[in-house]
Amino acid sequence: MKTSFVLPDDLEPLTRHPKATPPGRRIDLHHSMCYGCGRDVPAGLHIDVFAGEGLTVDARMDVVDRMQGGPGVIHGGVLAAAFDEVMGTSPLITGLPVVTVHLEIDFAAPIPLGSTLQFHGEVLGRQRRKVYTRAVAHFGDRDQPVAAAHAVFVVIDLKEHFADYLDKRVMPSDV
Repeated sequence: MKTSFVLPDDLEPLTRHPKATPPGRRIDLHHSMCYGCGRDVPAGLHIDVFAGEGLTVDARMDVVDRMQGGPGVIHGGVLAAAFDEVMGTSPLITGLPVVTVHLEIDFAAPIPLGSTLQFHGEVLGRQRRKVYTRAVAHFGDRDQPVAAAHAVFVVIDLKEHFADYLDKRVMPSDV
């Protein structure tokens, strides 16, 4: 399984934002109707993303029946959405709001329904507006991933990017 990708030579290191969620605490970004982390979406993923040390995050997701793809296992698209949520949340610890521009996943093993999937993600750096991240999914041992992903996100101005879609009252506040 591929767990790395080629990073730009001029990748700039990032630092944790002084107002970032403290390590071990849930990162509360989206509104309650977010498909990935929202609590008011009956068929949502209900992922909990927690700030880690440095530029890392940890997350968990219960793999329930409605997520089925092949018999008894998670659908690959559901796993893609979960990775997108985890890696898209991770740049918030640097104070950067982002949207996805590239997401790539390597599937290593079946993920059974009824399991609890854990994720470990990290922000790797920045090149201009692009932020590079990676993550692994596992069942408790990061050294034995069942899937790995990497992604590129682009930094946005939240108010400008979502101006035509969301009422200003549901916009997340600064980190």
